[in-house]
Amino acid sequence: MVRAAVLPAVGAPLEITEIDLPDPGPGQVRVRLAAAGVCHSDLSLSNGTLRQPVPAVLGHEGAGTVTAVGDGVTGVVPGDRVVLNWAPSCGSCHLCGLGEPWLCSNAAAATTQPYARRSSDGAELYPGLGTAVFAEETVVAAGAVLPLPDGVPLSEAALLGCAVLTGYGAVHHATRLRAGESVAVFGVGGVGLAVLQAARIAGAGQVIAVDVSDAKEELARSAGATEFVIASETTAKRIRALTGGHGTDAAIECVGRAETIRAAWSGTRRGGRTTVVGIGGAADQVSFSALELFHFGRTLSGCVYGNSDPAADLPVLADHVRAGRLDLAAMVTDRIGLDDIPAAFDAMLAGRGGRALIDFG
Repeated sequence: MVRAAVLPAVGAPLEITEIDLPDPGPGQVRVRLAAAGVCHSDLSLSNGTLRQPVPAVLGHEGAGTVTAVGDGVTGVVPGDRVVLNWAPSCGSCHLCGLGEPWLCSNAAAATTQPYARRSSDGAELYPGLGTAVFAEETVVAAGAVLPLPDGVPLSEAALLGCAVLTGYGAVHHATRLRAGESVAVFGVGGVGLAVLQAARIAGAGQVIAVDVSDAKEELARSAGATEFVIASETTAKRIRALTGGHGTDAAIECVGRAETIRAAWSGTRRGGRTTVVGIGGAADQVSFSALELFHFGRTLSGCVYGNSDPAADLPVLADHVRAGRLDLAAMVTDRIGLDDIPAAFDAMLAGRGGRALIDFG
């Protein structure tokens, strides 16, 4: 038995309880978690913004050590340090064939299959985003583990599994930010902090961070922001004022709300790029006039998992960590236990903090 945070029903409070994990079957790997990040997507799964079969063990940003492997697993062995990959690509669907593994049609297959049972009543449990890392241990498909390169602390490596892959990829793959360009980053949470660091690594010139909380200014500037703007109805005007009236070359939205997407778009120069990383609700509509779409000539694009290929990008990120260009520890604003996850959810709802990291000791 292992301790886990179970979501009994959509919208219900998490329950910290014991679960029974099976031995890994063919093509599966069992991992003892060292740490797991609390991501806004977990909150979206818990409140129904994103769909997830329940009851479920949430959590998808994690790193740990392999304890056992099933038949046919050759990529890792017990004792290996690994990062969890919540969107493993199948390599054979139409989108994988197009070279877009981040859009794999089968990446979410594991979320619909029970993987464990609740010890108290034997109820089948589903793995949140296929990984279920809000638990001391988990069992996942072999494709959902990535060997962790040497030189990266295991606990902080958890951030590489979502926030950093997403933020770095948003800058380098989706937005393709070039040296000297200006960028506005909306939302200074875990992903936003990764975007700010990635923008600095890319050699961005002006980096404007936008958030509702002035308490995040120091955090944003330490990650690479050159200016900080408190979000309001005049955000786009403030951005244009800071950029000589033109707007930024690019904007990266990490919140997932209609008003921030619209502000990011409006604060981008003519011909600029606006990338939406944040996950919003289906009913939250963003409006543009037909004339402005023509006149401004901007590009608006979505971004899933940073448009990344985790197997290819993880070694690159590890190199940045070893060289001191990417500071994982600076992204962690709270180190917590399983019992503290509800409080971390409340902090996200209130717009506080960067990334809370569950330390399994």
